[in-house]
Amino acid sequence: MIVEQIWTGNAYRNFNYLVVCPETGEAMAIDPLDHEKCLAKAREMGWTITQILNTHEHGDHIGGNADVVAATGARIIAHKNAKDKIPDMAQGLSAGDVIKVGTSVELEALDTPGHTMSHVCLLSRTDQPALFCGDTLFNAGAGNCHNGGHPNELYDTFSSQLGKLSNNTRIYPGHDYIAGNLGFTLDREPDNARAQALLKDIEGQDENNALVSTIGLEKEINTFFRLQNPTVIARLREEFSDLPEHPDEKTVFVKLRELRNSW
Repeated sequence: MIVEQIWTGNAYRNFNYLVVCPETGEAMAIDPLDHEKCLAKAREMGWTITQILNTHEHGDHIGGNADVVAATGARIIAHKNAKDKIPDMAQGLSAGDVIKVGTSVELEALDTPGHTMSHVCLLSRTDQPALFCGDTLFNAGAGNCHNGGHPNELYDTFSSQLGKLSNNTRIYPGHDYIAGNLGFTLDREPDNARAQALLKDIEGQDENNALVSTIGLEKEINTFFRLQNPTVIARLREEFSDLPEHPDEKTVFVKLRELRNSW
């Protein structure tokens, strides 16, 4: 499997992706907002875009669909409940559905509500898995729930699905928010040495060759995976005096998400 991460350079700091079968050159475009860059890369490499996967229905993820379809005839695939929100959707996905790209690439659909209620992530069936996670999981962060989502569902997605993935799973998010997210981690957990070191490492990074993290790394530097950390809980209690003495993980997650909204 070939993964081409495409930096849009726009105000929203979007990443787009081409997932390619090396045997046939067939490609899936994931959230191809910057259709010009996606189409240009495919032409440069001799790849043929046959499918578009939208992780969810927001405009900064579906905005390039029509132009890619016009240029390639690609089919649009997304969560089954997004059919009334994404124009010309050809296929709706449920949890466990497998999407094939060419002859050698298989991607499993995960039903991952929270950022929106019709959000999918794709998990590759490869020796080192890769997760294309849209706006559910970011490097060192979690998606917001402002536009059609809910933090309770986002917590459930993190706890029941993402947190159970193998530690070597590579993370391909929909945006580059890593610097701000690491800042939030260190605001909540100032003694997190791994986050401190990583923030220095990514200063001035070339987004065209951006860090690709893993679930294992996220568990070290992402506050939304560190829900039992004593420092995280103690500092959260400073903001929320009603926090129980021994809060459950869901309570910590939801309070962190609330705090992140205005941080």
